[in-house]
Amino acid sequence: METTLIILKPDAVQRGLMGKIITRFEEKGLKIVGMKMMTISQDLAGTHYAAHKGKPFYDGLVKFMTSSPVLVMAIMGNDAITICRKMMGATFGSKAEPGTIRGDFGVSNSFNLIHGSDSPEAAEKEMGLFFADGGVQKLDRAIEQWVYDFGKASPE
Repeated sequence: METTLIILKPDAVQRGLMGKIITRFEEKGLKIVGMKMMTISQDLAGTHYAAHKGKPFYDGLVKFMTSSPVLVMAIMGNDAITICRKMMGATFGSKAEPGTIRGDFGVSNSFNLIHGSDSPEAAEKEMGLFFADGGVQKLDRAIEQWVYDFGKASPE
């Protein structure tokens, strides 16, 4: 099982889309094992987006991400990173396929509603940034046997 970081960005929060987006992850069968609403500091945004420092969009991205509260989630599931990224859709809402979060709720190329870790290494680093003080829970659900096939060596 993988755990990934998902951030519902200021536009998702301000537009009242948190519940609809959370529901998609839960209905897919993924587990939300950590969640908190917070306003990201300039320092945290700078650290989180350090790979983009010096790029033309960096300052605007940091300003946007610190402009309003966000909802930060730790989501767990078999192949959670890949599944969440598919559910999110293409980076730009105008290019995202219908049925994805960005495709159904976004049209902007600047405001793209959601962030998700793009690799196990990024997930580990990002979880350390946003859940450094803990808050990720162990969650055993009775429905797991109906979400995954546990009849093999690893859940399918």
